[in-house]
Amino acid sequence: QVQLVESGGGLVQAGGSLRLSCAASGLTFSRYTMGWFRQAPGKERRFVATISWSGDNTYYADSVKGRFSISRENDKNTVYLQMNSLKPEDTAVYYCASQRRSYGYIESTRSSDFAAWGQGTQVTVSS
Repeated sequence: QVQLVESGGGLVQAGGSLRLSCAASGLTFSRYTMGWFRQAPGKERRFVATISWSGDNTYYADSVKGRFSISRENDKNTVYLQMNSLKPEDTAVYYCASQRRSYGYIESTRSSDFAAWGQGTQVTVSS
């Protein structure tokens, strides 16, 4: 059974930074494209970033491009999301997820493309 556990969320002032981590187990991590999504109160869950199984390729939502950076360490079964220049509109619960198919495309960013999800970590950005 796949298990994803996020950590690193918290309260930060606008302009600050946070680094989220997601530890994975129960899957051959190095075979799967991983993603980060977020859900703000009263809104749908939305795509943030994906990283290919090898870590060589990344893909971002326009709203975070240039501010957020996704990375992974396959030997540690962990994916990260470095968030810089945070804005109040980045406030949300952040989820990591593993794609349904092995060796999947980074452009596959629908929620239905992902089979396993973490429990989420809250990020709050104050103005």
